[in-house]
Amino acid sequence: MSDRQVVIAIDAMGGENSPYKVLKGAEIFLKKEKNTKVVFFGEEKLIYQNIKENNLNIFNYEVINTEDVIFDEDNVNTILRSKKNSSIYRGLEFAKNNPNSGFVSSGSTAAIMVLSRLHMGMIEGIDRPAICSLIPNKKNYSLMLDLGANVIVSGSNLFQFAVMGFCYYSIINRNSKPKIGILNIGTENNKGLEFLQEASDLILSSFLNEYFIGFIEPNKITSGDCDIIISDGYTGNIMLKSAEGISNFIVSNLKDIFNKSIINKFSYKLIEKDLNKFKDQVNPDIYNGATLIGLNGISVKSHGNANPLAFSYALKQCHNFIKKDLNKKIIKSIQNI
Repeated sequence: MSDRQVVIAIDAMGGENSPYKVLKGAEIFLKKEKNTKVVFFGEEKLIYQNIKENNLNIFNYEVINTEDVIFDEDNVNTILRSKKNSSIYRGLEFAKNNPNSGFVSSGSTAAIMVLSRLHMGMIEGIDRPAICSLIPNKKNYSLMLDLGANVIVSGSNLFQFAVMGFCYYSIINRNSKPKIGILNIGTENNKGLEFLQEASDLILSSFLNEYFIGFIEPNKITSGDCDIIISDGYTGNIMLKSAEGISNFIVSNLKDIFNKSIINKFSYKLIEKDLNKFKDQVNPDIYNGATLIGLNGISVKSHGNANPLAFSYALKQCHNFIKKDLNKKIIKSIQNI
């Protein structure tokens, strides 16, 4: 891509503690990416009020007022017919119509899914987008999809996820031969639900067969033995949230242990650098921001309960996709298969 300015459309109203967490996250992000323009969509007065009251240093930004609010309980018809002036609808519309741009939201997953498909459309040959993110492991990271976009899937959907995951991973790791696995309750060929068996058969009968290592169990996700982990959205989302909860539990308990006594505090100082590396490795905040892969555009889903730091990483993820033309490369890669 040329040096043309990157623009990120941001849903300022979605998720918990918004718009403050979104605005603070943008401030953190813009400290490193000063040449990026951000466009906030939401309640204009509330956005400016938050910036002023919290003395936020946000620059190179624009605010576009929206009045409609999308609630988690809204159905598809309501979202499409009655919420056209919502922050998600207008933000995605903007990202579709402006070059070198993408969209980030902590709002309703269902709304983001429906409206992303409406505005951006699908890559030819792909039926559904999948929420795709990097997952840390002992060696580096794995790519996992789907993490919540599709609760009910077919074997064909999972096969398409595998194709998209392969194309994406091959772009960001050009010199590697990725290993693909399907998340299951066991590694035996006869284990798991019917759609998992069907997906396995489709992968084995395709060009992906030389990369396929079969079924993997959840306890092997962090081993680093599998580079691309395929799952239905229901299972993937439960796995992701469980991992985040365990990670927070470990970090919190380590803090309590090292604060128990003077000796423990001294011990902490001796290994502080190593502990900080470990904390970064398991910190879910730095992996926040999952891309809806399969779209003809860039739409990034942040966790609804993300804090400002985590939201800044979702913005970073969107920025990287735009700057490196990753979505266009994924589309080209799929078309060449």
